[in-house]
Amino acid sequence: MSDQWQFQLRVTLAEPFAALSRQNPDDPALAPLAGILRRHGAALNCQFDAFAGYVAEAEARGTEKYPLYAWTKATIEDPAKQAKYIKSFTLYVDGDEVYARAKADALEAELKPLVGGAIVTGLARHDTNPANNPQPPKRYRK
Repeated sequence: MSDQWQFQLRVTLAEPFAALSRQNPDDPALAPLAGILRRHGAALNCQFDAFAGYVAEAEARGTEKYPLYAWTKATIEDPAKQAKYIKSFTLYVDGDEVYARAKADALEAELKPLVGGAIVTGLARHDTNPANNPQPPKRYRK
């Protein structure tokens, strides 16, 4: 993969820790994860909350200006998808949603030992290469 792409890491948290991280990310129970995030200037952003925020903004400003509105609204209203995305967190680094390979590599290396433990159940890496990013189903595109 080319160095021209930027990267993003996402973690899936075990249910009680997902709820805790949304309510109180500084809770001591999250210390193993929080310490790693702090060292890398990283922060958790719940995907469900981000989707809900997008929908609320679109509804306030006019949905025609938001091409993913219909898909996103359908996603947050689907109980199965809500259960999935409420445990899925995008990792922002230094306030950025996507970041250089070196930052992603370093953060990923520290997070890997937590995967499968009590807090982190999954870790995924994404890049900005359009060929690797699926598009919403046609019924949701304008």
